[in-house]
Amino acid sequence: MHSLEMTKPDGRRLTLYSRAPITAAGPAPSPFAQPLQANPHLRWHPLRAEWVIYSPARQDRTFLPPPEFNPLAVTRDPAWPTELPQGDYDIAVFDNRFPALSLAAHDPPPCVVPSAPAQGQCEVVVFTQDPASALCQLPLSHIELLLAVWAERTRRLAEGGQIRYVLPFENRGAEVGVTLHHPHGQLYGYPFVPPVPARMLETERQFYAERGGNLLHELALRERAEGTRVLYAGPHALAFVPAWARYPYEVWITPLSPVPSLDALRADQRADLARALKTVLLKYERLWQRPFPYLMVWYQAPCDGAPHPESQLHAEFYPPYRSRERLKYLAGTELGAGAFAMDTLPETTAAELQAVDVTLELA
Repeated sequence: MHSLEMTKPDGRRLTLYSRAPITAAGPAPSPFAQPLQANPHLRWHPLRAEWVIYSPARQDRTFLPPPEFNPLAVTRDPAWPTELPQGDYDIAVFDNRFPALSLAAHDPPPCVVPSAPAQGQCEVVVFTQDPASALCQLPLSHIELLLAVWAERTRRLAEGGQIRYVLPFENRGAEVGVTLHHPHGQLYGYPFVPPVPARMLETERQFYAERGGNLLHELALRERAEGTRVLYAGPHALAFVPAWARYPYEVWITPLSPVPSLDALRADQRADLARALKTVLLKYERLWQRPFPYLMVWYQAPCDGAPHPESQLHAEFYPPYRSRERLKYLAGTELGAGAFAMDTLPETTAAELQAVDVTLELA
């Protein structure tokens, strides 16, 4: 993996990554001239016992820009502002101009509940310079690089000691809430372990303490052996519709051996995860014969410097579809009670995805 670090005119950091040596022309560009002024803060939710993030500066962020204006694009009028420099590279990572979390956050406003600076980091990860492409269209070697970039960014965010959890994710499609046309995802570095991974870690720790094993790893082996919901089974990775799916067409991807985090992956595991990831994305695209909206989230161990044999790296996909004709959004029972009600069996959606033929290129 090759990398080149740059600084934007407004002070934000930019790092370019590539499978080959990088050549970049000119300084790092920015649509903004002034330094970032965000000062987000946290407030404690006393009944749910969790932090809520407040970042009013995000009200001014880009929202569903028209096709002719894409701040990330590099193939339009050179007089328009851009976030990406010209050059020969594959992936770009830069500080989010409108972050929900900032390492410079300070002096939270007084409140009737405990508050704190929202000291974290939000980064944009641009998957490719091609604005017409998508993650599912990238070569396997490019997807392997993305997994390595996520791992490298996780290590770097954890180095300062302020970040407790790093969450890579992608919102794909306007239906899911994407605000830029370019293929991209984000990395959030939290000053605390967020509620969803915290709950999973609690369950994993209890299982490890009682049985001495890795819960999700054992479940993945059961899914592979049973086979009904498996979409991809390689030498080092598994993709499947979980028997416990809460969303229609939900899919999980995980290594086939215990791996706590992205930076703990071996090269062969990373290569097989890339194959699993591309297989799932192509099945989504071809089942609906359209660019398929989804939320992809990668869960990993917290950044506390301690070993986490109980934690298992994995990705979860949340498509917004109930059926091919009708969108599925969260309703009262899911949002209000946290009790998910499914009208489609995991076995049914798995069978539909299994029926989609996918052939991966070797490169």
